[in-house]
Amino acid sequence: MSVKRLWMVALLAVLVTSWNARAQQNQIAGTIGRTFISDQGIKGATFENPTVHFGNGLTFEVNYARHILGSGFTKIYLEVPAVFNLDEDLNAGGNSVPEGYKSIFVTPAIKANFFATTAIQPWVTFGGGWGYFKPSDHLEFGGSNPGGSTNTGVLQMGLGLDVRIRPRWTLRGGFRDFWSGAPDLNVDTGHSRQHNYFVSGGVAWSFGK
Repeated sequence: MSVKRLWMVALLAVLVTSWNARAQQNQIAGTIGRTFISDQGIKGATFENPTVHFGNGLTFEVNYARHILGSGFTKIYLEVPAVFNLDEDLNAGGNSVPEGYKSIFVTPAIKANFFATTAIQPWVTFGGGWGYFKPSDHLEFGGSNPGGSTNTGVLQMGLGLDVRIRPRWTLRGGFRDFWSGAPDLNVDTGHSRQHNYFVSGGVAWSFGK
């Protein structure tokens, strides 16, 4: 299945879930930011620059959340963040790695908003789900990439801040760590999993009662 089709499926799932949950308070949020991944050394490399360097990929999040518990100091939400990093650039010596990859993370989670009756609400989140990596068809300096796409389990945790600016509109800033399997990079980095740190900002819209 192509990345475009997976994106459409994930977005449709979020929208369908939100439509079926109109009886309670709901939120739809959209944020944009960057994904940060630590560099990884290549084991046994004999060429210059034996390290995989990751770019700071422009990343988008679509998030549906449903209020399930609490009405005072703390509100508990069931949320479904779907996060799309559509251009994670790569760099290493020896023309060994793909020029980049695309990734998708969909991780249902529990989110707790604190000071929930005020305009400024810190929150934390924890959950897990599915991830997908699709490497470029070409290597960094040309030639076909022999690697393939990868599905992986993902754990997600994060924290952030919501600031209400209108009765139904909220500004949102957040940090999420998606701890996933590693994409197929054609080299041995000694890493079977990696942290994908997503820092973002955007808006959320609340609806329903």
